[in-house]
Amino acid sequence: MNELPRYAAQAVFYAAFAAVIGYFSTSPRYQHLPADMSLIKLSFSHAGARKLACHQRTAEELAKLAPNMRATTVCPRERAPVTVQIAIDGAPSIDVVAKPSGLAKDGASTVYRRVPVPAGVHHVAARLSDLPSGEFNYTAESSVELMPGQVLVIDFDGSKGGFQFRR
Repeated sequence: MNELPRYAAQAVFYAAFAAVIGYFSTSPRYQHLPADMSLIKLSFSHAGARKLACHQRTAEELAKLAPNMRATTVCPRERAPVTVQIAIDGAPSIDVVAKPSGLAKDGASTVYRRVPVPAGVHHVAARLSDLPSGEFNYTAESSVELMPGQVLVIDFDGSKGGFQFRR
């Protein structure tokens, strides 16, 4: 006889739980961007060039080392920071100096930035330096038309020629 009230209480609690889940699955309404805006994202991970060049050890340097440490070529591990600049419609929007990761500063530099822009046609110019000198060795420009709510992703891959603009 005690089973009927127990099952009824369980049904009430399950219905209340389902109602809460149902409410929060649709409310409060999430709006990614205002209705008339688009988004430009810069997102990549890239290892800069080595800060110092490899060098050959002389015979005197090799003689001072233990036999198991006599590598003729020495390459320092530290990498140069990656500098990225993005201009949207001629105005500087992103200027980042990303330091290399890792304890020895020999890993990739990672960049992620978001810039909301009004929907419409925009001219985007990007440049990147991964050299110790700071000289910009990659550049790209693109004119893009962005619809409201559309996202332009700017990626960088040195093996594919540099910057890539994807919608």
